[in-house]
Amino acid sequence: MQELAIYGGVKTIQPGEVKPWPPVDETDEKMVLDALYAEVQSRGKHNLEFEKEFAAWNGNQYAVFTNSGTAALHMCIAGCGIGAGDHVLVTSYSWSSSATCILHHDAIPIFVDIDFDTFLIDPDKIEAAITPRTKAIVVVQLHGLCADMDAINAIAAKHNLYVIEDACQAHGAAYKGRKAGTMGHCAAFSLNQNKCLSSGEGGIFVTDDEEVYNNACKLWSFGETARPEQSRDYHAYALGWMYRNNELTAAFARGQLKKYDYYFDTLRANGDYLQENLGGIKGLLQPYVPSECVHNWYNYNLRLDFDALDVREDRSLFRDAVCTAIAAEGVSCMVWQRFILPEMTVFRAKNAYGHGYPWSIPGADEGVDYTPENYPNALRYSECHMSVVQTLRAPNGLEIAAKVVAAIRKVFNNIDRIHPDRILQKVG
Repeated sequence: MQELAIYGGVKTIQPGEVKPWPPVDETDEKMVLDALYAEVQSRGKHNLEFEKEFAAWNGNQYAVFTNSGTAALHMCIAGCGIGAGDHVLVTSYSWSSSATCILHHDAIPIFVDIDFDTFLIDPDKIEAAITPRTKAIVVVQLHGLCADMDAINAIAAKHNLYVIEDACQAHGAAYKGRKAGTMGHCAAFSLNQNKCLSSGEGGIFVTDDEEVYNNACKLWSFGETARPEQSRDYHAYALGWMYRNNELTAAFARGQLKKYDYYFDTLRANGDYLQENLGGIKGLLQPYVPSECVHNWYNYNLRLDFDALDVREDRSLFRDAVCTAIAAEGVSCMVWQRFILPEMTVFRAKNAYGHGYPWSIPGADEGVDYTPENYPNALRYSECHMSVVQTLRAPNGLEIAAKVVAAIRKVFNNIDRIHPDRILQKVG
């Protein structure tokens, strides 16, 4: 067997072999330089054109460029008319913004456990979580995989709930031929550097509902009813933030969007290569992709089968050691999120703004229980998963995907030599 790189062996992927993300070329330079020398730097043609181009590419009627995916999520909450003391269902495993966006508008997150195979919200557990105060469901299309939207939309229609898609990681992902961001009342995308479509930082809010759009736009720009490119009276009609973005970032986003189909096809090919070539490894669970879904492979998620590996104690530490060993081989491998959302202090303490607010709103906290053990699948997933990030993205092709497979197989061929105390002490 080859010596593991973490123990001094040769790396499977050498430094410099994996090209950085995102690729920048003359398309981006031309766009950004045009914005740099424009008279309008705050909100001009590049903001307006990017909104039109993204809406056309994704299949939405309205799109609003924001300064982050988190801002776009907050706009979704405001756009749907959710307010103080309302309840909003959301997955128990995701990035914190999937739930803190609910707090941003004084509403209360109600967590739902995940399906362990897809790591997405479990539709079979949604109805039991609905309360008399429930107004919406935030459906997180996590890691670039879409949830069972037919089942979720049927439940929402039955209970008269809004459906908000957190599509921050799901650019181009699809369910039954429909793109992420087109299957709910509104949706949010992120354009952070980590995302499959990146402008460094940024986000975009989308919807087909004019009322939702207008409500969201008031939040986006100071509570005004007119956008900056329109005739403004500078009157605040509602509580508003300043979630707009600038021309340089919008120009970069336009340049990247022009190349996104190539990025998407490259990611798809690389992720599918891993799916085809990582089977049959003892103790390794590959991602599960339902037949009706198209995964964008934002992250390629591995899970450890601890029972198959006969790991009984300190399971998360063993996972950390395996992940560290894979990373040492030159693969960008990490534990994406170690905590389920109900474990996070802001929720456990029920004190977002001080004085217990918004849970202190009369009646809002009735029946709300964030005990982590209520979400066993989320806890199990957070203990055993690892994510391969960015390594599979353009311009890196199948030659890098093949080396990723080789690196993972190398580590699992040496799985009996994975000693957490030794490995984690070396990197601690």
